[in-house]
Amino acid sequence: MARQTVVLGAGMVGVSIAWHLRQRGHEVTLVDRLQPGRETSFGNAGIIQREAVRPYPFPRDVKTLLSVLPNRRVDIRYRPAGMVNAASPLLRYWMNSAPKAYQKIVPEYASLIQLSLKTHGPMIDAADANHLVRRQGWLELYRTPEKLAARVKEAEEAQRLYGVQFEQLDRAALAEKEPSLSDTIIGAIHWLDPWTVADPGGLVAAYAQAFSNDGGRILQADIQSVKQVGERWQVNTASETLESETLEVDDVVVALGPWAGSWLKELGYHFPTFVKRGYHMHYAPKTPAKLHFWVMDAEVGYLLAPMNAGVRLTTGAELDRLDAPADVNQLAAAEKVARSVFPLGERRDEAPWKGARPCLPDMKPVIGPAPRHPGLWLAFGHGHQGFTLGPATGQLLADMMEGQPTSIDMAPFRADRF
Repeated sequence: MARQTVVLGAGMVGVSIAWHLRQRGHEVTLVDRLQPGRETSFGNAGIIQREAVRPYPFPRDVKTLLSVLPNRRVDIRYRPAGMVNAASPLLRYWMNSAPKAYQKIVPEYASLIQLSLKTHGPMIDAADANHLVRRQGWLELYRTPEKLAARVKEAEEAQRLYGVQFEQLDRAALAEKEPSLSDTIIGAIHWLDPWTVADPGGLVAAYAQAFSNDGGRILQADIQSVKQVGERWQVNTASETLESETLEVDDVVVALGPWAGSWLKELGYHFPTFVKRGYHMHYAPKTPAKLHFWVMDAEVGYLLAPMNAGVRLTTGAELDRLDAPADVNQLAAAEKVARSVFPLGERRDEAPWKGARPCLPDMKPVIGPAPRHPGLWLAFGHGHQGFTLGPATGQLLADMMEGQPTSIDMAPFRADRF
């Protein structure tokens, strides 16, 4: 008899896990309060970032820290209440960003990133979603020669160690690719490996549809409780349109993104989770301007992406509580700078979108079994790269659940490291 599994959370990570398990013959129910791909996976920059072999460290140099204090930067903002609420994990994040600790984390993190394209590819094909994907890389823009040169050195090291492919563009070469950019941008790095997605939420939905077409079940409902009964698990759900339902299964996978930490407290687990919130807005370009590539203004800290809904502007990180009200000042500051770089027209959304990236202080996700509960599996804490790493996580966790060897060492991602 096929093993029965419930996957909690229908973002990129949860959908990918459900898809991989169904491919191996599991009876899988995917549960979320919303339709697949409508939370964190909906609002990201839409890049499958094969080049992102280094996670984002906490700034440690005094100059950067002092520049953050006035709380006016585009790339990072904070609220005192949010900082106090996450003081312990943020301190550990700062400590793990020290050179010696970070040097150990990077190759572990890179081992996951290196699986990103080869695991997305089969899912894109299965979902017939190639029309959403562009395989032309993206552009990291610079304003000063010194910072561009420093970044090129990092890119060369990433190429040597992890096979990352890139091209350095001077102003003339950049103008050929993006003629509508301001002259304040003096050059760029063209990251050649990554794939970009014109509708990130749409890609997750397409993956979920492929899962459903293959016999998987999608249940849109609130999760009421999760408890172990003997050697099996009970998941109680409820929705406005359906009666309450109890799912009795062999395995439960928690892939609840920024909500995973609070849910797992009910089972006695206390992970040092925190969130980096972010915002986006779509714009029409001013005629006749056209944006051809995804472009990031690296020295300021926002990204512009030519998506189906318009040119999407995504902000950097906001350190605050998950459920705190939106603060649109960071988006407004990013928009002001972005308009000076590319001719954005009117806003297309009624209100800014707000989401939260699920983070852990060592910058690596948890992927694997829960330490004290057989049949409970964890997959969360992917930070900025849940969209990139969902399919890789699905493949690796499915291997672990079936007792099969994994393509990389999973010890760095164990839950009991905390």
